[in-house]
Amino acid sequence: MANKRAFKSDVSFLEKISMGAIGTIAVFNNLREQGHTPIELERGSRSFKIWKDIKIKRIRVPDILCVACGKCVECRTKTKLEISMSHSQADPERGWDYGLDDNDLVAFVVCSKTGDKPIDWQVSSPIQYVSVKDLRLAYEGGRATLTQPKGAEEGFEMRIIWPAAIANAPGVVTSVSRERLQYRREFDGRIITLRLSKRGQVMVPLVKEGERVGKNQIIASVVPVSLIFPCDKSASEDYYIELLSSTSLSKRYTAAKALAFFTSPQIANSLVDKLNDSREHIYVRLEAAASLARQDDIRGYDFIKRCLSNEYLQNRLEAVIVLGEIDKDVSCQILIDTLLDKEQHPEIRAGAAWALGELRKKEAIDALIESFAAIEENIRIEAARALAKLARHFTPEVINKFPEIDHSKRPGISWALSKAGKFSIDDMLGLLTDEDARQWVAYIIGTQDPQGYIHEIEKLKERDQEVYFAVTVLWKIMTSWIWGLEEYG
Repeated sequence: MANKRAFKSDVSFLEKISMGAIGTIAVFNNLREQGHTPIELERGSRSFKIWKDIKIKRIRVPDILCVACGKCVECRTKTKLEISMSHSQADPERGWDYGLDDNDLVAFVVCSKTGDKPIDWQVSSPIQYVSVKDLRLAYEGGRATLTQPKGAEEGFEMRIIWPAAIANAPGVVTSVSRERLQYRREFDGRIITLRLSKRGQVMVPLVKEGERVGKNQIIASVVPVSLIFPCDKSASEDYYIELLSSTSLSKRYTAAKALAFFTSPQIANSLVDKLNDSREHIYVRLEAAASLARQDDIRGYDFIKRCLSNEYLQNRLEAVIVLGEIDKDVSCQILIDTLLDKEQHPEIRAGAAWALGELRKKEAIDALIESFAAIEENIRIEAARALAKLARHFTPEVINKFPEIDHSKRPGISWALSKAGKFSIDDMLGLLTDEDARQWVAYIIGTQDPQGYIHEIEKLKERDQEVYFAVTVLWKIMTSWIWGLEEYG
């Protein structure tokens, strides 16, 4: 029997991961709109993917880097807005400001739940930035408070809170004094009063009389808060080449990743030197290899391929994930070879299938379908998920594979087509070649929203009344109020 507590824990973890990813995506887009050149610095910070069986201990770095100005942004996504950071007094690498420079920033975002799924989140606040320097000065000056450590499941970390006043609804500021701030709430005209002291700390107003404020906007705090910050475009290739020799592991990692966005013989030589340095951390070397591969330098690919046979599975998996970020035909072929290599560890093959889904290249279709014959279920699952991503872009190519594949592989391709939902009834009529195919066609159509196919369904009735009957029964069940109903206790 399934462990219900473990399942609940998985769902809870996915909720936290997805909330953080949605917040980071919002910050990433906001930075781009402001004229920055953001890249994802902490791998996976914008992804919902959870790697459960192979734990990757990555170098701790901020979530986002602006390649143009060199500033990093750490994202903090919350369900209730406050200026707070997790902190450990036992482990310096878990300190709230580890790896952050004074000129870096922390972005605070609020997300609210929009549905029952763990990934149903949406941003419900402006993106608000606080400089690390200001946070440090307030913390060192005693203008922040520390909570008690959290429970064991949170790693016994505490929180540092910088007091702030938050607008709970849109409105217009009506008055500002040393003791209080008032704004007129937009939807009912009520005057809301906020005291400018909290936890014994005096907060500074961040808005002026007559200024409009939004819901979840920080309007007073012990630290300055801004909605924008300029990109001075001061970070050159020389800056990152120099950073590649930093004593800080996180800085060397940052430099290796950023140099992918500059091209010169000097950069290539610096990256190759780093890649060949056996004393360097494997992930810095791997990032240097990835930067070279993005510039079509075969030396980068050679190193990544060597990592795919590394004795440590976490390093192999990281190499697979890196390949899924390099939008090149060479990356796709290496991943195909890894997926089809039966001598490779099943989790790495599953990771290769996932990465092929990220690349979304048509050339991967055959390999993903071939993987439906794998003994290991995790490989089949990741291959099906990847094929669904490809089917949204290459629907005819995936449909054309259906009649010719072995019956044992049809469940995977049927699920992928169902999830993609990009077919017409006419597309399906050509697949009614045998009894097994008829059953899977009924599933593919029957799992769609009836409204999208109701005007075509008569074509199916004329061609095959039994499949038509099966589809309409599925539609009746899946649109009933009992569909998805659960019983507890």
